[in-house]
Amino acid sequence: MAKPTEKPIADETAFPEATRELLLKFLDTVYTSRTLILPDQRELLVFKATVTVSASDAVALKYLKENAEFEQLKE
Repeated sequence: MAKPTEKPIADETAFPEATRELLLKFLDTVYTSRTLILPDQRELLVFKATVTVSASDAVALKYLKENAEFEQLKE
């Protein structure tokens, strides 16, 4: 009996850049794990002293860049 050949409807190879958004990482210099509450009441999770946010998230970027407890990581 032949195996069915299933093709994904859409995958990353079809749209390599369209499906990937730019993410920025920040190092938490104080805690290895915590929950941050942004001014707009959203939560950001710090895990292994790192928090990752979208480059288009203006509120999160402003919060992290203005807080001395976070350093942007170079990738």
